[in-house]
Amino acid sequence: MPTIELTTHLDADQATVRAQVMRPAVLPHVSAPLLRFRPIEPSVLPDIWQGGDCRLGMSLFGIVPLGWQIVGIEPQPMRDGIWSIRDNGRGRLIRTWDHWIEVAPESEGTRYTDRVTVDAGVLTPFVALFARIFYAHRQRRWRRLVANDFHLDR
Repeated sequence: MPTIELTTHLDADQATVRAQVMRPAVLPHVSAPLLRFRPIEPSVLPDIWQGGDCRLGMSLFGIVPLGWQIVGIEPQPMRDGIWSIRDNGRGRLIRTWDHWIEVAPESEGTRYTDRVTVDAGVLTPFVALFARIFYAHRQRRWRRLVANDFHLDR
């Protein structure tokens, strides 16, 4: 199973970035317009991610249905000053979408890392390529979100 890892620097402190990562409202913002998510179960996402599974409908550019995806949130203990959270995800097309976010202090900001391991059977090479594009896009959106002081409407 391939693993894709991308890292960026965010001009915000670690505690602020960590708090934003825990807000489900940030997911559609940093994923747009590439992927659109719609809560299925529960029908409304919580204000803060908790441990457990959420089933989300997905579409490419809000047009092409991609089925559903489980976001399986597993908070992790802080290790060596690095905060992390795991989305032990899976879906209709993707057997494994094991996504880790790591947030660590870095100079006057935060080092933000997305690392995902994917398994989609014969589609794995295509899903891995998409994951690389998707997380590069998300990290650009994260940098823009930080530059806008975390205002989701910009």
